[in-house]
Amino acid sequence: MTVALIPAKARRAGVVLGAVSAGLLALSACDKPTPLATVTVGSGSVHTEAACYNDGKAISNSTAQKCLAAKADKVITVGSDDTVGFGVEPALVDDGNGWALFLNGQQAEAQPSTATYRSIPAASFFQPSQTTGQTPKSVQVAIVESNKTNPSIRGIWHFELKMKNSD
Repeated sequence: MTVALIPAKARRAGVVLGAVSAGLLALSACDKPTPLATVTVGSGSVHTEAACYNDGKAISNSTAQKCLAAKADKVITVGSDDTVGFGVEPALVDDGNGWALFLNGQQAEAQPSTATYRSIPAASFFQPSQTTGQTPKSVQVAIVESNKTNPSIRGIWHFELKMKNSD
């Protein structure tokens, strides 16, 4: 009978407050999503969360090496005359961090970039091999976040660039 003594407006407010509290509690149990990285070619794009990420903190060398060796599950097709755009969320370049491209698991750039977007001609990724002379049909590209003052790896995002008309 005490429910009847509480005005209807107060009961509704209590129900709303309880629902909001329960929602916030449920959200606090969820994992925080990692920052996204995006690759754009022409009007197409693919994006992904990090394959390896430790909330912006350093990843162990052994974990980073295993992660760099992993194959990408996000594939985008490029033509030799296309331009490939790479975009990262601002969180990747905050606090002295930057990012660099790794090709087939090998570092391709000496210095990390602090820009959130860069574009590179697709032909740069499909150079003939010095050992075989063959032009690759696809390239594994990793965006690797690191700290500029302490060059530890903090996150890795994988993409595959696949040349048009290749099997």
